[in-house]
Amino acid sequence: MTHTIAPQDITGLILAGGRGSRMGGVDKGLQNFNGIPLALHTLMRLGPQVESVMVNANRNLSAYESFGSSVWPDASADFAGPLSGFLVGLERAETPYVLTVPCDTPRLPLDLAERLTQALVREDADIAMAAAPETDEHGQTHIRTQPVFCLIKIELSESLVKFIHGGGRKIDAWTAQHKTVVVPFDAQGDDPLAFANVNTLNELQALENAAP
Repeated sequence: MTHTIAPQDITGLILAGGRGSRMGGVDKGLQNFNGIPLALHTLMRLGPQVESVMVNANRNLSAYESFGSSVWPDASADFAGPLSGFLVGLERAETPYVLTVPCDTPRLPLDLAERLTQALVREDADIAMAAAPETDEHGQTHIRTQPVFCLIKIELSESLVKFIHGGGRKIDAWTAQHKTVVVPFDAQGDDPLAFANVNTLNELQALENAAP
């Protein structure tokens, strides 16, 4: 593979279809972060990196549509987690690639698409997945994959349909079926909170109070 992948070749997909169970059932993507909904923060950071952005949401669709993006719910009522959202993107996108991000990471890297595309081309891979440093309860820092941050070739949709219909739910189990390159975001100057996600209202407040 010698070609490059231009932003015009990528559709961004914000995953906002979760149940928000750890946040009391509220719609996580619509919770305010510094006065702006989490999903809108995500959209503003992702939008300049790609051709267009769509949102996968299963409730409050009009609220997400007000952000100016197309909004698509899961195709099936059988909740399959983030992979349901992946499938929505792969089936609806009109570009050769889809870049997935969750709705609750308002500090995602502004060079996310650039670094994932470079790795995908370099390794002639089907999927590029981000990874980032995380500190465990013992204070040890490890590079951990971030499976909801994936650049995916559009032709993998058939594979994903088969995987989900077979009962598959774990992103890692599906990506393991394809050539996947893991891209660490641990360089000097990378934001250590770029992939910090928000699962509770306390975590939301803590991230708001963290240094920019």
